[in-house]
Amino acid sequence: MKRRLPNIFYNPVSLAGAALAAACFSTIVFLTFVGLWQNKPPVYIGIVTYVALPVPLIAGILAVAFGVWRERRRRRSGRPASTMVFTLDLNVSQQRRALTFFSAATVVFLLFTAYGSYRTFEYTESVQFCGETCHTVMQPEYTAYQNSPHARVRCVDCHVGSGASWYVRSKLSGAYQVYAVLANNYPRPIPVPIKNLRPAQETCEQCHWPAFFSGEKEELKNYFESDTQNTRWSVDLLMKVGGGGLHGPGPTRGIHWHMNIADEIDYIASDSAEQVIPWVRARDKYTGTITEYLSSDATEPVSDMTKRPVHMLDCIGCHNQPSHSYHPPVRLVDEALTLRKISTDLPNVRAAAIQALVTPYSGTRAALDSIPTMMQNYYNQTYPKIADEKKSLIAAASTELKEGYRRNFFPEMNVNWKAYPDNIGHLTSPGCFRCHDGKHKAASGRMISKDCNSCHTILYQGPADKPTTLDASGLQFQHPVDVGDAWKDTNCSECHSGE
Repeated sequence: MKRRLPNIFYNPVSLAGAALAAACFSTIVFLTFVGLWQNKPPVYIGIVTYVALPVPLIAGILAVAFGVWRERRRRRSGRPASTMVFTLDLNVSQQRRALTFFSAATVVFLLFTAYGSYRTFEYTESVQFCGETCHTVMQPEYTAYQNSPHARVRCVDCHVGSGASWYVRSKLSGAYQVYAVLANNYPRPIPVPIKNLRPAQETCEQCHWPAFFSGEKEELKNYFESDTQNTRWSVDLLMKVGGGGLHGPGPTRGIHWHMNIADEIDYIASDSAEQVIPWVRARDKYTGTITEYLSSDATEPVSDMTKRPVHMLDCIGCHNQPSHSYHPPVRLVDEALTLRKISTDLPNVRAAAIQALVTPYSGTRAALDSIPTMMQNYYNQTYPKIADEKKSLIAAASTELKEGYRRNFFPEMNVNWKAYPDNIGHLTSPGCFRCHDGKHKAASGRMISKDCNSCHTILYQGPADKPTTLDASGLQFQHPVDVGDAWKDTNCSECHSGE
């Protein structure tokens, strides 16, 4: 067979490099067509096609060049040409059969390589890969995700999204994380908010569309006091979800007024967790008017503040734990009491249950073993008759507490509700009151309101079986325990730590 290239190219190293380059190039072509044929290609196809495969492709091309250089040196030094160079004569039946076999094997190899590559990146975009590969590191996030409203949404849909550029950026930004896991020097807990996270408009708003939210949503919250009777206190709220805007059904209003529809909201945080916000700027998209608000608690001049990053408020500014929420003990126990998973017939069970959850444990296994013992010992010592008569209720309460602990406490990673404050609401973390604290004031004298009715209307509050104060126009908040007017001047989270 006539050679189309100079003889110097026909050496073992160059031929091996050419084979590697050809295999990678064929796979790249195949995956490119896969991406073009699918309306929604797998998220990691861009990484494999445009980042992973070009590396061995280039290596193969370099091997060809190295083989040529090496072969030239051999010949110039007087040594014989490489003996593995072969000639192909199709007039020889043995060589024809060999060529046929080699060609068929190569085609099969390339097909399996392409299929294997496809299956590989298909697995790497799976929830199991994200949550279980680095088990200890990701266990808190994976567990919380499985119990979240987004449990059927893949991790990569929010953390990466579509488009080759974000595939590359997300993987490059995660390169150090891979090293940190291998070297076992990663932070515990993982710090938030995540840096270089894709804008919510390109991820969250592919499913949620604030401009078309409208109306209100009723939400009933049940709380219990830590007394002998586990007294219930209910608050029925009408949440002003709002929405609408430039292209939506009606004017922008309600909570989602913040969502850069008619107004663009920017802020500066003075801490890495973005829990202290001394400066806020609002720009009216209709008129272009800009209003800046400065907190009276600010400890430095604006000129110094503006040297820090300016963040645009989007979905994640408030919904900062949309899929990885760790509930405080009071919420876990109150929900269990509401659903009767923990019986209110057990005296002072709320206080006992919360204490069992917040007690420091050396690890998850130790906690799960200790919680039933703590609950039983509490009733043995405090209510011995109850301990004997209602063992089944105590056991059921212990089982529920163990499940709540398993979902929300991870001592190995120092993860619990304190590590990741939830910005939705304002009971056990600053949340809404980071800005709506009545302390942020503009030069014109305008304040960011702390009026409860800005976001919700209280329809009813009090004992659950006596809705005598139902009022559609809204009630003034009444604290379950008489604290006078202290609740007006003190943020909830300053007293309610979640324990």
